[in-house]
Amino acid sequence: MTLPTLLSPLTIRGRTFRNRIFSTGHMTVMLQDGVPTDRMVAYHEARAKGGAALIIIEAARAHASGDSGRPAIRAYDDACIPGYRRIAEACQPHGAMVFGQLTHPGREMPMAADGTHAVAHAPSAIPNERFHVMPREMPVSMVQDIIAGFGDAAARLRKAGLDGVEVVASHGYLLSQFLNPRLNHRTDAYGGSFDNRLRFVAESLAAVRERIGDKMILGIRLSGDEKGHDGLEGAEMVEIARALASLGVLDYLNVTAGTSSSLAGSTHIVPPMAYGAAYTAPLAAAIRAQVDLPVFVAGRINQPQIAESVLSSGQADMCGMTRAMIADPLMPQKAREGRLDDIRACVACNQACIGHMLNGVPISCIQHPETGRELEFGDLPKTETPRRVMVVGGGPAGLKAAAVAAARGHEVTLYEAHATLGGQVNLAQMLPGRAEFGGVTPNLTREAEQAGVRIRLNAVVTREVIDSEAPDALILATGATPYMPAIEGAEEAHVVEPWAVLQGTANVGSRVVIADWRCDWIGLGIAEKLARDGCHVRLAVNGMTAGQSIPQYARDAWLGELHRLGVEITPYTRLYGVDEDSAYFQHTLSGEPVVFDGVDTTVAALGHRSETVLAQAVANWPGEVHMIGDALSPRTVEEAVLEGLRVGARL
Repeated sequence: MTLPTLLSPLTIRGRTFRNRIFSTGHMTVMLQDGVPTDRMVAYHEARAKGGAALIIIEAARAHASGDSGRPAIRAYDDACIPGYRRIAEACQPHGAMVFGQLTHPGREMPMAADGTHAVAHAPSAIPNERFHVMPREMPVSMVQDIIAGFGDAAARLRKAGLDGVEVVASHGYLLSQFLNPRLNHRTDAYGGSFDNRLRFVAESLAAVRERIGDKMILGIRLSGDEKGHDGLEGAEMVEIARALASLGVLDYLNVTAGTSSSLAGSTHIVPPMAYGAAYTAPLAAAIRAQVDLPVFVAGRINQPQIAESVLSSGQADMCGMTRAMIADPLMPQKAREGRLDDIRACVACNQACIGHMLNGVPISCIQHPETGRELEFGDLPKTETPRRVMVVGGGPAGLKAAAVAAARGHEVTLYEAHATLGGQVNLAQMLPGRAEFGGVTPNLTREAEQAGVRIRLNAVVTREVIDSEAPDALILATGATPYMPAIEGAEEAHVVEPWAVLQGTANVGSRVVIADWRCDWIGLGIAEKLARDGCHVRLAVNGMTAGQSIPQYARDAWLGELHRLGVEITPYTRLYGVDEDSAYFQHTLSGEPVVFDGVDTTVAALGHRSETVLAQAVANWPGEVHMIGDALSPRTVEEAVLEGLRVGARL
């Protein structure tokens, strides 16, 4: 497939982007005292080197009143300038332009840096639903001080040598709050009429343009629809975009979706696989039809083919493909070279990218753990002493270990006991809305094959096979199996494992209780599957909420869907016993019984246990043995692939 529009140049304010692919501003958690680190420089350089036309550095605080507990670049302080300059000097020689992004959270202020509740400021004293914050209405003097702060911060970006500035008026943050008549109840010059509500944004943009001059590019980020309670809607955003474009200071509009202010709206900030590919493109198209400026768009555009369709159909002029380049920094280069099958497509699991960010740790990717670890794994050297390596297990851990070891020059053979590779990924992809997750297997398989790994399917490995092959190093990635403890009364009841439900070997009744110990995608997914099959489903979770252990931006959309399907969720429960018609649980806090009557089938989603038969058989084997993934300890694909990378890099 050709990509004529995606790979074509675009000129804005006399500056030419080499293609239509950009990395949107996104928090990386790679700062030290509000200043970019070597780790952040290396992270962005990898994407510039891989062919991105534009790198937009994450949202920086334009004013000290916007500081929160989440680390952000302090663009209100001159100390930010050297860090910005280092990113620009690392990325620009590779042909990428570098923009800085300026923002203020307004009432979206969850916590202060010291762990106390911060004083949040907003256009009006209207509470935030998601963070339960009641803001303080800004006096006019503060409004004007923040406007000046945007200009001063932009001047620092100019001094650092950046190519442009993007001002954030998306996702329910401060500039959006001023625009929203449901959040802005002011009676002064910055509230009331449409023009007055636009004034804060217009004056902030004018301040930025004045300080950056005529050569730097200036854009604004907008949510085409905030998709949340009391959020700005599509028709309102078209009117706002038209007014902003007519100011004469902007060079482009960058359209996304969602708002930080509600749980439902926030899932669109980094949309999970529950949302369709490029689902935000119509929002961009509606705005593009009403303005004379280039329109950028972002939101689940994870493949070059999808981006080409968006661009060639006239919905937008440039595509944000941030997670696509988190999963594969070389995606633009591979697209240019026609190597589409070699691209490691993002599966929108949100686990190591936004999931890491929400947990306050540097972002990465479950499929490509080199992301965010470029300084450690970005350029692995070839081995000087090639060895014969035997990898047992063709799941994510084994595939990654084999690929990395072979790429470094080792002679690697991977043995998989079954007819297909992928391990538990093959089960995960069978759940409703999770088919895309199955892409992890072909992505890792392609990586292994290109590295020269010999793959043997239907190959059961025993101690005798190992002794016969006599490898120099043995990697055990044999995975795990469902954990089923002794359950009182199980002999009288119908108790099944989640694997059996997915594989169709369990005759599930119409009234189901799911005992969900892990509080992860398994309980959520089995509940959705069985509800869609017509079962009455009760999900009993051993935690505060279903999906507690998976990223918020994947969990919340799922919980909304389960509510629509009528799934009943009971938190704080541990499985105690069963009988032919009931399931008995204990409340984990009160210790009191929780009884579910009228139960045909109990699904025991109680986690996994490492497969240790082969590990025990080679306990006294004299060679070098490594154990990775679920064979070491049952966890997730992320840990499996990361451990595969680490052992492959060490050999």
